[in-house]
Amino acid sequence: MGLPDINIEFKTTGITAIKRSEKGTVALILRDEKAKGANRLTNVTEIPQALSESNKNYIKRAFTGYQTPPKKVITYTIGADEELTEALKYFATQKFDYICLPPTGTEEETATLKSWVLSERLNNNAVYKAVLPNTAADSEAIINLAAEGITDGKNTFTAAEYCSRVAGLIAGTPMTISCTYAPLNELSDITRLTKSEADAAIEAGKFIFVHDGEKVKVGRGINSFVTTTDGKGEAYKKIKIVEAIDMINQDIRTTAEDSYIGKYANSYDNKCLLITAIKGYFEQLENDGILAKGKSTVSIDLQAQENYLKAKGIDTESMNEQDIKEANTGSKVFIAANISILDAIEDIDIQIAI
Repeated sequence: MGLPDINIEFKTTGITAIKRSEKGTVALILRDEKAKGANRLTNVTEIPQALSESNKNYIKRAFTGYQTPPKKVITYTIGADEELTEALKYFATQKFDYICLPPTGTEEETATLKSWVLSERLNNNAVYKAVLPNTAADSEAIINLAAEGITDGKNTFTAAEYCSRVAGLIAGTPMTISCTYAPLNELSDITRLTKSEADAAIEAGKFIFVHDGEKVKVGRGINSFVTTTDGKGEAYKKIKIVEAIDMINQDIRTTAEDSYIGKYANSYDNKCLLITAIKGYFEQLENDGILAKGKSTVSIDLQAQENYLKAKGIDTESMNEQDIKEANTGSKVFIAANISILDAIEDIDIQIAI
């Protein structure tokens, strides 16, 4: 039996995606012999001064953000020879959106963090995502930073050194827009790609920087997911969409755990209360410009409810739709919802007649 269970599944129906989102906190694993353990920072003035200059700069890059800085940066510092175990044990108890390795992270540590993020999402309902250098993970939870020749005119940075910057940039992007073409004003140049090279990199799930002749900017706000299926379509490649999915998942789960599970009898009327709460939540997201107006629906999942009754040996042949909706389903609640998450304007076709 285990603990009370909440299963929220998002699928792509046909060509229309069903999804939702939110964010704001960056998690950084650092390597240093000082200031070990956890620190929760809300701005750059709180950065521990005992840290090395490179680690302080790594944190500062995270706080650069985009339209706003991230709400919070949580760091966990381990020693030079320590494994990631204690850091990951700590972060498994925290709420955050994006996690990065130390800039000196090895290929083995990159694989470890990737596996940990995917496992936490699959097994523990976490909404963690990671920004990792040159990591073709084919996952909506992994941002594959593949920029090269990153320079501010004085210093040159590796992709690993710039992961915190990208994590903070995404965390500082409002839910109503994407980070596509977000400018990186601190940079003077990168290894420049032709349009065909940039297009190929994006198709391969690489988060790249481009130079438009005047400035360096993000190529497109995508993750490393490339292999679409009937249940996971093109929309899952977009960071904005996945953030929306994760936000809805977390918000509904938290509300159900805090306000519904164990607190109401599982009657038809009380199921309708939960449905009404979810409807109100979707309407707010519609008003906030995150979901498409008038496209959200929530109801009892009639098919799942009937399947449950049949599995319990109950003959549903003589039951009408309302009978099935009002039937006793033990501790189970089956809800079906449809939503349409608004993407950002990114691709524009204009025909001008003269």
